[in-house]
Amino acid sequence: MARESQIEELFIKKLKELKYSYRGDIRDRNSLEQNFREKFETLNRIKLTENEFERLKTEIITPDVFTASKLLRDRNYFQRENGTPLHYTLVNIRDWCKNEYEVINQLRINTENSNHRYDVIILINGIPVVQVELKTLEISPGKAMQQIVEYKNDAGNGYTNSLLCFMQLFIVSNRSNTYYFSNNKNQHFSFNADEQFLPVYQFADEQNKKITHLDSFAEKFLPKCTLGEMISKYMVLVESEQKLLIMRPYQIYAVKACDRIL
Repeated sequence: MARESQIEELFIKKLKELKYSYRGDIRDRNSLEQNFREKFETLNRIKLTENEFERLKTEIITPDVFTASKLLRDRNYFQRENGTPLHYTLVNIRDWCKNEYEVINQLRINTENSNHRYDVIILINGIPVVQVELKTLEISPGKAMQQIVEYKNDAGNGYTNSLLCFMQLFIVSNRSNTYYFSNNKNQHFSFNADEQFLPVYQFADEQNKKITHLDSFAEKFLPKCTLGEMISKYMVLVESEQKLLIMRPYQIYAVKACDRIL
């Protein structure tokens, strides 16, 4: 029986085959932030002072995932120390394929109240956007879902006070069964009375055949441009409910079909 560490290694190997850059040097808040800073300055062709970078972090890091999700997709405003305006984006929103895609593992975000460790995280331009929690075969993916819910409910958790606030998607897998679901505010992010976490999906192909094995899922769902498209085009921000939704597989294929016709 493969251990979790072995499953993690195999998954990272698969992402490297998909041309993700593995960043084994990013394991804590400081290295995560410095990597984001480098990507931000390159994308926006700017060099921030230390004070400006600290102020930028203060402005963009929010406990409200819906607000963070809009920042991720928008062109935003920042005033520099000399009074000049900076209109910036966090990622290349015109062409998500042109962003930098990296994978990190065993990240720790230490706060006063929590010391969580995250299995695998996918970064787009230094922004954490996908968290993958991996379990061994004898553990159901539901346990991983419960762990994520517990992490988000902990006081001072990284989702509220670090770059993890930009997390868009969660993937849970025991290699045999793989599920994904969107991040949300806590009122939209919990188990119901029947202990079912909703909405959660398994991916499928155009014939609606389930793609459950982690490797097959990665090959279909996680190619860099495909993931960028999933986040930018097939996730919906519902303003009236302050809620993030990701389309079901058949909805995604229907939209693609319409685009081909148009």
